[in-house]
Amino acid sequence: MKKHSFYVTGTHCNSCKILIEETIIEHDEVSNVQVHLHKEMVEIEGNFSMNPEELISALNPLLEPYKYTLSLKKEKQKRDFKSLLTAIPIGLMVLALFFLLQKSGIINFGFEGGITPWTALMIGLIASVSTCLAVVGGLIFSLSAQVSKNISTFRPFAFFHVGRLVSFMVLGGVLGMVGSALAINTTITAIFGLIAALVMIILGINLLDLFQLTKSLQLALPKGLFAKVSKIKNGFWAPFIVGAVTFFLPCGFTQSMQIASLSSGSWLQGTIIMTMFALGTLPMLVLLSFSSFKFAHTKYASVFFKAAGIIVIGLGIFAFLAGLAGLGIIRPLFNI
Repeated sequence: MKKHSFYVTGTHCNSCKILIEETIIEHDEVSNVQVHLHKEMVEIEGNFSMNPEELISALNPLLEPYKYTLSLKKEKQKRDFKSLLTAIPIGLMVLALFFLLQKSGIINFGFEGGITPWTALMIGLIASVSTCLAVVGGLIFSLSAQVSKNISTFRPFAFFHVGRLVSFMVLGGVLGMVGSALAINTTITAIFGLIAALVMIILGINLLDLFQLTKSLQLALPKGLFAKVSKIKNGFWAPFIVGAVTFFLPCGFTQSMQIASLSSGSWLQGTIIMTMFALGTLPMLVLLSFSSFKFAHTKYASVFFKAAGIIVIGLGIFAFLAGLAGLGIIRPLFNI
């Protein structure tokens, strides 16, 4: 048994960690994989017949569709400050618009009094071009490969997306019912709001890709779950099941909406929150079903991701302040 350590580029969050680990473990000579996000390193164990350079050459093609790269030497990280400088005013303008709409009462984004369908939809749109591209996008790529080998039809993709929507709708309602059964009061709701806000802020920081420490601060489910889900490929209803199980995959955005559904204490509100979030992710994930669509790797992607990061941080701060107001620590930022 041999053990090699490689540097890895392109990681952002625990979704990346799980996707890398489950992709590399598919290699015949690999028996164990461990990704260390804060170090940007991958430790690989196995009975290798190849030297480290040859192993990298064998593994990088497996990771290339997801834009991760292994190397023996740590590349000096190039901070994309140009994209950041472009993204900052875009993000701030969007946040200013949200603030004005909320303050005027035209639209209630739910910064106080709980997440609203508008907020859930907006967060879904942002999520669909960040962590959803890593994990759910990976499943879609896997499904695409399977479909291309066997059949030429959009049915598996339709089943996948319908399964995802149905799962989020039903399980969102279940979370709301659980919250109702627990008799969650306003204090607990505010605490849940603070937790969801912190999850969003960490996600936003990771989208800016400026710090490594925050990449290890996200909640994650066991990495074996992704492997089990990705292997469900055969059978008429298999894509529907895969889509449904994505509710449980590690995505900080999904987790923040799940917390919001739980804290709503309402079957209807929980259902609406998760359904609107899933609908927000739908357009981008549908486009990913066509292998020719590669927005995540265009020249505009970096600016978009960083602008999304700024927006998510801003929304997280709004939500955090709302949680503090709910606990009576500060005065409400909005009065709607």
